[in-house]
Amino acid sequence: MEKITGLINAPFTPFYENGDVNYEPLGTYAEFLVKNGLKGVFVNGSSGEGYMLTDEERMKLAERWLEVSPADFKVMVHVGSTCARSSRRLAAHAQSVGAYAIGAMAPPFPRIGRVEELVAYCQEIACGAPRLPFYFYHIPAFNGVYLSMTEFLEAVDGRISNFAGIKYTYENLYEYNQCRLYKDGKFDMLHGQDETLLPCLAMGGARGGIGGTTNYNGRTLVGILDAWKSGDLERARNLQNFAQQVINVICHYRGNIVAGKRIMKLLGLDLGKNRIPFRNMTEEEESTMRAELEEIHFFDRCNKF
Repeated sequence: MEKITGLINAPFTPFYENGDVNYEPLGTYAEFLVKNGLKGVFVNGSSGEGYMLTDEERMKLAERWLEVSPADFKVMVHVGSTCARSSRRLAAHAQSVGAYAIGAMAPPFPRIGRVEELVAYCQEIACGAPRLPFYFYHIPAFNGVYLSMTEFLEAVDGRISNFAGIKYTYENLYEYNQCRLYKDGKFDMLHGQDETLLPCLAMGGARGGIGGTTNYNGRTLVGILDAWKSGDLERARNLQNFAQQVINVICHYRGNIVAGKRIMKLLGLDLGKNRIPFRNMTEEEESTMRAELEEIHFFDRCNKF
């Protein structure tokens, strides 16, 4: 299977004030991501509040992103759910509307405690879209599934015909690299932590990734890839350090899903509030966050709408 090169963005889901999904901004949203050098989107994942959406909303979002995206823009669809049957239905829909690939994180409940259970869960979903690459989304901080991903690759190898690789969103760079080296790089290991992009490039194998802060700081993160390719290590370091400064700010305001979505508003695209049970930022918090971003010259270093 093709290995993804470049960065894929995990977009936020826009909502109206009454909480309904607002599909209207997606065209403008897609244009902005392309301008920042992103290569595609991974919709309905954690940044998109996928678990707070109905199946119908998730399917319509996938359709709309495919409608507004350029031909070479990869639209990947997160189909994970606490109900495997819903996941399989979402996978089949993604295939029917022409998505590039599907992916799923492990469900937050019930917590999966063995590699065999995780393989069985992924197999149930992946067979719903046998013509699409399937990626497992490893994000144990969200679901408590702290299983060995090297053991997972060994168990899944040859069992799921359309298994493509892992979106690896975890701090263990040693394990990430061991997965990358598995059978001479058989599977696509998409880097999933914007704060450690450069170290994964330095290990010599990271080709692509899926990010959340790429929504508003994509220009910087794509710049890290470009600087590394050109051999400008000092610039790559400076950009990585700046990306971490931005992450330090959003960590003061409940992270990317809450604070990052509000940054989009500060850049000129209001995507609305987060769905319950997320605790939205107050106007005072927004003002304070803006000041912190101004202090690190964020608005001078990013594109705006």
